Amino acid sequence: MGAILYSVFFGANVFVLKTVNSVVTEPYMDEPFHVPQAQAYCRGEWDVWDPKLTTPPGLYVLSIVLNRLFMFKCTLSMLRLTPVLASLFLPALITYVLATNRRERARNVWTSPSFEAISLAAFPVAYFFNFLYYTEVPSLALVLACVAAAARGQHFLASMLGAASCTFRQTNIVWVLYAYAANRLANLRFRRDLKTKLHDPPALETRPSDIPKTLQSMLGVIPALLETALPYAAVVAAFVAFVVWNGGIVLGDKSNHIPTMHIPQLYYFFAFSTLFGWPVLISGPGGPLKLLADIGSRMFGSPSRAVVSATVTTAIAVTDSTSFLLSDNRHYTFYVWRRVFMAHWTVPYLLSPVYLACMWAWFLRIAHDRTILQTLLLPLAALPTLLPTPLLEPRYFLIPYMLLRTQVVEMPDWAVGLEAAWHVAIDAGMLNVFLFNERWGPDGVIRFMW
Repeated sequence: MGAILYSVFFGANVFVLKTVNSVVTEPYMDEPFHVPQAQAYCRGEWDVWDPKLTTPPGLYVLSIVLNRLFMFKCTLSMLRLTPVLASLFLPALITYVLATNRRERARNVWTSPSFEAISLAAFPVAYFFNFLYYTEVPSLALVLACVAAAARGQHFLASMLGAASCTFRQTNIVWVLYAYAANRLANLRFRRDLKTKLHDPPALETRPSDIPKTLQSMLGVIPALLETALPYAAVVAAFVAFVVWNGGIVLGDKSNHIPTMHIPQLYYFFAFSTLFGWPVLISGPGGPLKLLADIGSRMFGSPSRAVVSATVTTAIAVTDSTSFLLSDNRHYTFYVWRRVFMAHWTVPYLLSPVYLACMWAWFLRIAHDRTILQTLLLPLAALPTLLPTPLLEPRYFLIPYMLLRTQVVEMPDWAVGLEAAWHVAIDAGMLNVFLFNERWGPDGVIRFMW
């Protein structure tokens, strides 16, 4: 069955790419920057660099490799094939990451990936960028490959894949460290040969008094934590050398990409995850009513919890007043921000408890079979990738969402089917609007996208 579904996924990708190339015949949005750079490399002009580009040249180098191996021409339509080919690896990689998190043996992942993995490979934000010459999908594939290799204990391979991912997006250095840390925490959880144990209780049983015990116990397991650190340390050292040489993380024009602290990005990430992942959340033990009851208990189950919830909600509302730099009116976030967040001054205050509820919903969904450190590792890793980002764009949530979603260990078949239908419906709607509902502006055609 998996092979048949994968064939459908493959065929759909080919069909959509052909349609996009026939309708969108000129480079669009960021493509006018990426495409000429790749074409310059195709001509052997390796000393050419557009200063407006702010990410490393991994995407262009990958296209050159395909050009040399398969004699692909460096036309727009052929360059768009690069992310499509990367997307074909996603079902196998996701199948393996899911199996690892569920402590199952992954079988035939390349020839027969799971239906759940194929559904996640069609996740709307990822699927849309399959067909434009963007870094998102190859970057995601390499990060997932890094996480999968680290989980298998193939640390040299994981570090090389992680280093490769950093040539697509600099912030992927965080996910290299995440892959290493996730492997170490899983290793320490089940090891019996250590004299000093890491105090890492089950997430759902953790109390505030466990936090200082956990921090103190970390000192005793530092040697075990560092057992496999060398390959990852080499990647970090190379990254630091790049930052020093470049004078910062951002390549090219740094004036338009100045890191600034945007705390609300974390709230928006969990709201985004809930909007797209609601079939996952309602499919937990006890269903949606049990989930709502558990969220209510966590937020208001005692006077102390109510006080903490009120304090956190107030803090969210205050920090949510931060103004974002929005992309232009070709992005949906432009309209969401204008028509929702700016509709009334009370909106941040009204939404703040919703953000907190979304956080609790995901905590409760993934914490059943995880320790507290395993549960908190992902949101902590997401902070340095999201908070410095000045733009509100869903594609920046792609990697943390995929890693969050693959941590769900219990998914009934009906929920997987519902999630797949939700993804396909959004994919079809987004592509239809992008391709066939264009508008015209002073600078030419306007197509709406993530």
